Amino acid sequence: MPTITREKITQVVSNLYFKTDHVSIYHDDILRIKSIRNGSIDLTITSPPYNVDLKYNSHDDKMDYAAYLTFTKEWLAKCYDLSKDDGRFCLNIPLDKNKDGQQSVCADITTIAKQVGWKYHSTIIWNEGNISRRTAWGSWLSASAPYVIAPVEVILILYKKFWKKQLPGKSDINKEEFMDWTNGVWTFHGESGKRIGHPAPFPVELPKRCIKLFSYVDDTILDPFLGSGTTLVACLSTNRKGIGIEMDKQYCALAKRRVFNVTAQDKFSFKEKV
Repeated sequence: MPTITREKITQVVSNLYFKTDHVSIYHDDILRIKSIRNGSIDLTITSPPYNVDLKYNSHDDKMDYAAYLTFTKEWLAKCYDLSKDDGRFCLNIPLDKNKDGQQSVCADITTIAKQVGWKYHSTIIWNEGNISRRTAWGSWLSASAPYVIAPVEVILILYKKFWKKQLPGKSDINKEEFMDWTNGVWTFHGESGKRIGHPAPFPVELPKRCIKLFSYVDDTILDPFLGSGTTLVACLSTNRKGIGIEMDKQYCALAKRRVFNVTAQDKFSFKEKV
């Protein structure tokens, strides 16, 4: 974990909500943000809104599916511009969508990502083991119209132009982690929204694995849908620089509190937009 030293924080732009030596939170929209330089991001990790009618404070999570894909294409293109030429992207999304009609979410978003320039590398299956929570079966004990539901999500691994890193750097992954995490099926439980205070948090284990497997120490990590701040928590524990973008000010505050919980509060100096 990096040592957080006191620093004079300069609020360069009005949407900079919070900043330390190692992490920054922007109260902004990924589609409109101007504060991050193009070609500056080593690794993007995010879990965007799933469009399954979750109750976010500021986001409409029940778009028409075509509108959702258009929105997805726009923010994927923005992330592409922000990434370095050897930048990578770990995108946590559903395999498919069963609410309000079946949709092949993973296949559709993979196609869109390639259309905006991202290159496909691989897919990690995240087995949450939550099949007991399913509530829809279709035609019960009948071949009439049964539902097949996989209790998994996926992490798409994408890259901009070059898969191999163009400059040397320091890795901090050990042999056991490397052997385990390069297996394309990851099994660990999800996170409790009630415990965290956000409707759809992912567990720290997810960004931690992605960060250690796909980036170097001191690389810059972006989460364009920061939510509860899990990616920044993982950045602090792995000695990476973290940037989070979040439209909802309440979630910005939540993310800031979680950063404080990871480090000693009296070692921070910060400026917050009020």
